[in-house]
Amino acid sequence: MTFQRTDFVSIPVENMERARAFYRDVLQMQSPDWDENWPEIETGNVSLYLTDPTQMGRVFVPHTAPIALRVPDVPQVKRELEERGVQFSGEHDTGMRKMAFFTDSEGNSLMLHRRYAP
Repeated sequence: MTFQRTDFVSIPVENMERARAFYRDVLQMQSPDWDENWPEIETGNVSLYLTDPTQMGRVFVPHTAPIALRVPDVPQVKRELEERGVQFSGEHDTGMRKMAFFTDSEGNSLMLHRRYAP
């Protein structure tokens, strides 16, 4: 058996309209199908797929392990998102990468991420 790649990561949402607004308007991410029931957001390598787990008979529980979103400059993007109302819960610099942690409108854990050293 050979796995070829990861196609998407499901992002559980409790309120689809609120989640769409967050990813579309606050994070300014692109999706060819914002008007679909479960929009898929293209990120360059792995898509984020907004899903309402209650529509599949499951309970809504947000992700607690952060999804790392690569950006060119963590401090700059963090400032831009703070201006749009995003609240960050912390930052970390490992000596190889910078990270800044926040949650989406549904409580899913996200981080801005940039590796700057090998």
